[in-house]
Amino acid sequence: MRCLSLTLILLSLGITAEERPLRFAVSESWAMPLIHIEHGQAIGGIIHDLQQRLAERVGRRAEMLVRPRPRIQQMLVRGEVDVRCYVNPAWLSESHHQYIWSVPFMVQRDLLVGRSHQQVQVSRMQGETIGTVLGFTYPELEPLFASGHLRRDNARTQTLALDKLKARRYDYAISNELSLQWFNRQQPAGHKLQPLLEVSADIVACIVRDEPDVPTMAVLRALVQMSQAGEFETILSRYR
Repeated sequence: MRCLSLTLILLSLGITAEERPLRFAVSESWAMPLIHIEHGQAIGGIIHDLQQRLAERVGRRAEMLVRPRPRIQQMLVRGEVDVRCYVNPAWLSESHHQYIWSVPFMVQRDLLVGRSHQQVQVSRMQGETIGTVLGFTYPELEPLFASGHLRRDNARTQTLALDKLKARRYDYAISNELSLQWFNRQQPAGHKLQPLLEVSADIVACIVRDEPDVPTMAVLRALVQMSQAGEFETILSRYR
């Protein structure tokens, strides 16, 4: 009887000692190869693989919370997200002082995209409608949008913005380089969208919530170790 009681106690301690998953924010407006979302669940892509590997390194399970971008901002303020990856300080509307920045792991290049090769100058595009993604910030272009020099046409996702460009809903769109390359893989020769000029190049990193229930330093160290071991490049290479 004593052995049975001891076994039950040990099992109970093991269950209560299990640590909760790390909560990662995933924007539903991202597109492949950054993220693959099916039925509201993140199941693949660069950011998915990065976050899974990061959770493995600190001995936690990864819980990926797929939400609209504005909702993610609110969750960060309330501390309902432990880690958010693929972010740049210029893209955030608030400082999020309760989070610590990690080392950068890649560069996002935002491109002005058209249906054919052509010489363009943004300063001469008065009144043009530009395909953009709802909730995305484009710091270099924001003054032009605010003044009315350019007009935004917001799509729910990056892929939809490119689909609308292909369908001639407008003549130009903004896309990150990786998403454009992935989109063009599905297009026949002669119908691929064309990069016209680089709008911005921003380093991206993760922010980690600095609270007792989060292994903050372990996560930050794991990101450094992944960088030093070349794991980021390995993940990227799967989707090129």
